[in-house]
Amino acid sequence: MTVSVLVVDDSGFFRKRLTEILNASGSIRVVGVASNGREGVEMAEKLRPDVITMDYEMPIMDGITAVREILKHRAVPVLMFSSLTYEGARVTLDALEAGAVDFLPKNFEEIARDSSQLQQILRQRILDVAGSRPAATPSRPPPKPAASPDSRPPASGGGARKAPQPAVVPESPRPTGRRAPGQHYSVVAIGTSTGGPIALQQVLTKLPANFPAPLILVQHMPASFTKAFADRLNSLCQIQVRQAEDGDVLKPGLALLAPGGKQMMIENRGGQARVRVLPGDGRLNYRPCVDVTFGSLARSFPGKTLGIVLTGMGADGKEGCRMMKAGGSVVWSQDEKTSVIYGMPMAVAKAGLSDEILALGDVGARMIEAVI
Repeated sequence: MTVSVLVVDDSGFFRKRLTEILNASGSIRVVGVASNGREGVEMAEKLRPDVITMDYEMPIMDGITAVREILKHRAVPVLMFSSLTYEGARVTLDALEAGAVDFLPKNFEEIARDSSQLQQILRQRILDVAGSRPAATPSRPPPKPAASPDSRPPASGGGARKAPQPAVVPESPRPTGRRAPGQHYSVVAIGTSTGGPIALQQVLTKLPANFPAPLILVQHMPASFTKAFADRLNSLCQIQVRQAEDGDVLKPGLALLAPGGKQMMIENRGGQARVRVLPGDGRLNYRPCVDVTFGSLARSFPGKTLGIVLTGMGADGKEGCRMMKAGGSVVWSQDEKTSVIYGMPMAVAKAGLSDEILALGDVGARMIEAVI
C-alpha cells in the first residue's frame, strides 16, 4: 500500500528534490506540495495525506503554528525538517511539543549530492512515521521555583504502514506496593527514541526536587540537539537536568542526558559512580546507544538499577535490559497504546524482560512510588 505525503516548505528546490526522492521509492507518493504553513493546513484538510513533511521557518504561517492547526482537525504524523544548530534544535523541540512525531536534519548540500544513503534514510523515515501515533500535547508545568538548600541537591560544576505488532505481549503486573520488599534503586535509567522528547518531558516533570536517586537519560538525538534538550527539560522540571560530561558524578535528583553523537557509560569504582563519555563508534547504529549505557549500568549497579524503555523505533535497549535482568535489576516498558512508535518497548516486552508495562501517564507517579 502506497504512503501518501504532503510536502510543506518555502524552498522550491527542496520541495522539488524531496518529491523526486520520495516518488522514486515506489512505496511513497507525494500527493501535494505547499509553500507556506497556511497552504499546508488547507491542503492537509483537502488531501488527507498519510504523512506531512514540514519546514519550520516559512512566510504567512510558520511550521509550528501549522502543525498545531493541522492536528486540531486530524491526527496525522508530521515529520519536521530542522537545521543542525542550537536554535534549530530549540524550534524543533517546540514543534515536537506541538505534535510533530519526529524530525530530520535539513541539509540541502547532502540532498543535492543525490546520496543514495541519504535517499534511503528519507524514504525509510517516511515509512516509519506513517505507522506512528501523534502524541498528545503535554501541558506545561508551572515555572521551576528557585532552589532551596532543603529541597534539592547542589548543582553540579506508512496507507499507513504499522510498526510490527507482537503476537502476545505479557500483561503488566499490578503494583503491589511502593517497591518490592528489600528493593533499593541506586540509579534510574530511561532509554527512548521517536516520541521520546515529549515522553521524557511528561515523565520527568512529575518528579519532585528531592527525588532520591540519580537519573540517566538516553535519547536518540543529533549532537547539536542534546544540549538544547537538556536545557529545556531543566527549565521545566523540579529536578536538575543537564547534558552529561565526562567525569560527572551521579547525584540524587540530577538527571544526566547522554550527549548526541557519542556513547555514555557509567563506571562505579570505590563506591563513587561517574560518567564516561566516549567517541561515537561508527559500527553502532545509535549514538548514543541505550544498550551501551544500560549494559554499563548492569555491571556497575547489579540488582540496583531501575531501567525504563519508552517509545521509539527499533529494538535498542533490549539487550541492555537483558543484562540488567540477569543481574537482578528491574525493567519497565511503555505500553503500546501510549507509544508514538511501539518498537523499543515492544522488543523489551516481547522478550519477556518487562516487570511492568505502563501507560506513559503513569510512569512518573510509579517512579515516585517505587523509589522514594
